[in-house]
Amino acid sequence: MKRIVTKLALLTIVSCVAGPLLASETVPVKNCTWCHGPSGQGYSNAPRLAGQQELYLDAQLMNFRTHVRDNPYSRDFMWNAVVHVDEDMAHGFASYFASLPPEAANDGNRDLVASGRNIFEFGVPEANIAACIVCHGPNGEGVRGIPRLGGLSYFYLKRRLEEWAEGYSPAAEPMPKVARSLSGRDIEALASYLSFLEYGAER
Repeated sequence: MKRIVTKLALLTIVSCVAGPLLASETVPVKNCTWCHGPSGQGYSNAPRLAGQQELYLDAQLMNFRTHVRDNPYSRDFMWNAVVHVDEDMAHGFASYFASLPPEAANDGNRDLVASGRNIFEFGVPEANIAACIVCHGPNGEGVRGIPRLGGLSYFYLKRRLEEWAEGYSPAAEPMPKVARSLSGRDIEALASYLSFLEYGAER
């Protein structure tokens, strides 16, 4: 009996460790890593996918397919990339990248971190903007369909907020309304603060 329990324990450990490897065999993650990096940590124009919320990734792949996500980078790079991605494949991609350990981009302006943290934790009352922490969690980790923001690139976060303010992806409420109410300086500060969040703790 003890030998059986030991074998079961070993199988459990192996299956946990091999999870991402098995996922990479069942879905063509190589197609994604050309732009998003072999460990999902992103590049200058491609966001970090590692450690992102699985349900969020899944939903965004479908949003690319239906053109709900209509900002320029989505149109130029993702609309064609997901033409042959069905729901099962989207689940596989989302599961794989959600399982990878995230790393903070650390590319924001440290002089703006305190201001950005204040916006994240307390919002902007005079502009009627609620605290980001309410939806995205105390460490910017996100939950289910709400994305992880902690550790994402300053340039990506800044660009997304600016695009919402410009009217792209209007269905992604409340973000377009929030972005329109933020000043350029607020956006820079918020994106800077979030870029330094790693595993739920600011460096």
